[in-house]
Amino acid sequence: MPNAPDRASYDVVVVGSGHNGLVAAAYLAKAGKSVLVLERNATLGGATASKKVFPDYDAYLSSYSYLVSLFPKKIADDLTLRFETRQRRTASFTPYHASDGSPRGLVISNVDEERSRESLRSLAGDQQWADYQKLMELELALAAHVWPTLLQPLRSKRDFEAAMKTEVEREAWTSFVEEPLGRVIERYAHHDVLRGLLMTDGKIGVFTEPHDPSLLQNRCFLYHVVGGGDGEWRVPVGGMRSLVNALVVAGRGSGVEFLTSAEVKRVDLGPARHTVAFENGEGEETLVEAEHVLVNAGPKTFARILGGEWHPEPTDEGSVIKINMLLKQLPKVLAQGVSSEEAFAGSFHIDEGYAQMQRSYETARGGVIPNPPPGEMYCHTLTDPSILGDDLRAKGFHTLTLFGLDMPYRLFAEDHDARREQVLNLYLDGLDRVCEGSFREWLALDRDGRPCIEIKTPQDLEQEIDLDQGNIFHNAPSWFYAESAEASGTWGVETAYPRVYLAGSSAQRGGAVSGIPGHNAAMCVLARD
Repeated sequence: MPNAPDRASYDVVVVGSGHNGLVAAAYLAKAGKSVLVLERNATLGGATASKKVFPDYDAYLSSYSYLVSLFPKKIADDLTLRFETRQRRTASFTPYHASDGSPRGLVISNVDEERSRESLRSLAGDQQWADYQKLMELELALAAHVWPTLLQPLRSKRDFEAAMKTEVEREAWTSFVEEPLGRVIERYAHHDVLRGLLMTDGKIGVFTEPHDPSLLQNRCFLYHVVGGGDGEWRVPVGGMRSLVNALVVAGRGSGVEFLTSAEVKRVDLGPARHTVAFENGEGEETLVEAEHVLVNAGPKTFARILGGEWHPEPTDEGSVIKINMLLKQLPKVLAQGVSSEEAFAGSFHIDEGYAQMQRSYETARGGVIPNPPPGEMYCHTLTDPSILGDDLRAKGFHTLTLFGLDMPYRLFAEDHDARREQVLNLYLDGLDRVCEGSFREWLALDRDGRPCIEIKTPQDLEQEIDLDQGNIFHNAPSWFYAESAEASGTWGVETAYPRVYLAGSSAQRGGAVSGIPGHNAAMCVLARD
């Protein structure tokens, strides 16, 4: 791509080419605006990228973000995106030991209700299925009100609460918005394994626990259960690069201009037009003017380029480990009556019991790496093998992506590389406990005999894709409603600076692969005009 812009002045400059920035750019260009997207890295996509993580193999892994639940069909339709997601047959698999010590597994199926019912009955007795269904009913009741509003201006908390008319809706509001998440989990889940499975959605990417008074766990949980109105997490066909490619095609078709290796250094505000200064890969500075500037980057970068200060809250700390793997074959699981295909196709939970995760949280809060560490993973290629070359498919290769919990940024502040290696070995040890034989033996090897495995700490994510403190949400997840009277009716993307908007995860209702803040930033610009 060229390193110089085609013109000196644009209607809109978008800082950052994550999927939200691409969504905003495509909408605005389609509306007739001249749009320039500036990306500091050599490739587009940010966290929604796929690449050959292991260069010796023809396998394109979604390297940072894995699944899709929150990307609205409306955005795909509006932009005519050629982008497909596919259902996983298994929603989740959680290995455990029965009272007699035998290895078992809790299976929640996306396609076989009776399989889920019997699996829950074996775990926790006859009443558990009915109570689990009641909990799902509560989630759906709230999602039915929240999901349709995410592409609209913000409504007040009072408006949402007033719309909760039925007994189920009112209980859902209390359970997920007013009270710590742990209460409703403990009320409807009667076994430690199921409680841990449910709580996972309240912890992914953030550092919290079931009864956290900040309700950070509630906000994180809602991001994971409202998508599409049913909360199902789906596999992007072709990997995350397919979304990026579709958005780039849509943007280019409407005239969006893209520059890579273009790091924005500052935005100088003007009464009618702003000046954006960026450096190309050779360190040369270029200036362009824009009426509107959309920032698809974290709060730290936002503060830096606008000349402000960055003051993160304690709840903004990221808490994640990401591990990508290429396997010669899927290992067999020890759980009786569960095939490898059934187990690995869904979210495979490791050491995520409710009590165990409370211990791991307390351990990590004290600055010590938890052992065992909780985590979950899934096999993309069981649902969508298209990310593998023909030769790898024929040989039975598979990819695995693991997402580790209770791994806050603070744990890696010192002795980073040694601690990263320690954590990697702890997760591999955990896999050894639930699979037959040594899990390490199933890993593919590169030409130098090294296992095809990659691990990213919060610090790695901060450095590579500009996630402040490694937080996958950029900062603490927000509520879905206006948190002040002044915010009601806004888009949740406005800033203190005129004609400068948030077009990324740090916007209200940002986070996850959703495109929602990108859409809302574009609508804010168009509404102003």
